[in-house]
Amino acid sequence: MQKIVKTIKELVEIPSPTGYSADALTYVEKRLESEGISYRKLEKGAILASLEGESNRARLFTAHVDTLGAMVKEILPSGRLRLAQLGYYSWTAIEGENCLIHRMDGSTVSGTILLHDSSVHTSQETGTVKRTSENIEVRLDLKTTSGEETREAGIEVGDVVSFDPRFIHVNGFVKSRHLDDKASVAILLELASEWKEQKLPYPVHLLFSNYEEVGFGGNAGFPQEVAEYIAVDMGALGDGQHSDEYTVSICAKDGSGPYDIGIRHQLTQLARREGIPYKVDIYPYYSSDASAAVSAGHDVRHALLGPGIESSHSYERTHEESLQATYDLLNLFVKEPMNDENDV
Repeated sequence: MQKIVKTIKELVEIPSPTGYSADALTYVEKRLESEGISYRKLEKGAILASLEGESNRARLFTAHVDTLGAMVKEILPSGRLRLAQLGYYSWTAIEGENCLIHRMDGSTVSGTILLHDSSVHTSQETGTVKRTSENIEVRLDLKTTSGEETREAGIEVGDVVSFDPRFIHVNGFVKSRHLDDKASVAILLELASEWKEQKLPYPVHLLFSNYEEVGFGGNAGFPQEVAEYIAVDMGALGDGQHSDEYTVSICAKDGSGPYDIGIRHQLTQLARREGIPYKVDIYPYYSSDASAAVSAGHDVRHALLGPGIESSHSYERTHEESLQATYDLLNLFVKEPMNDENDV
């Protein structure tokens, strides 16, 4: 668990909004190389690592390194910036957050994401105005009072903006932005280290994707012999949900439709048999790399599970117990025979 938490910290502190994830992917590559695990890079930039197994059929596990972020949409006459979202979130979820603007030359400028008029001393509407793309701005840590001065500083439309993760590990809790899905990336990296030493019943492919937050990650580039596609993502917590921060969350259905019921039953039976704490849940406003693969036409049986993440797509939190339960269930499942029963 100490290794997993350390890996999460290292990952979330690498800026990797969707479309700008090369550094996070390089981190994954170095980890795989250090373990002697073979991999290849796909054309979209994702990494596919492979472990040998005894069967011709294969399992694939995926987690994504891309995170929420933003892009400079407009440079305002005041010198501040207006943003376009990368991924989906509420503007209130990032208000007051420190950020970095990644210039095309590779350098960065820091700033803060704020309401246009955020001072209660100058506006009586600060507490009630609706937060939208038209009134959320980036206040740059530059001496700039005009759009021209901001451009002279090397900032342009299309520059990527990343959010300060604010990682904290306290009392077993891990608090940070971007636990979706870097918590699961960390789990898969640690499992890869263990699985490479084992005699696996099926070949295992580990796909570290980089476009999940915009819906087309993980939908191509994996071998045809993959029969089971397991997305290791997050369990979304909230009103009406069963998942929590102390169990592994197994998804029955999300916004893309139901997941394979045979694999789901296999996961739940395995968790009950081995005493792994779990919850089955439905995520109404959610999709995954597994559902993207099925939507792209791949003939695979797909499933989704992961640690329970509180305040998803905001300032997120999970607990070591949830990380451990996810790790344990995956570590047992990889050795189980495939269940070909499609209808239960």
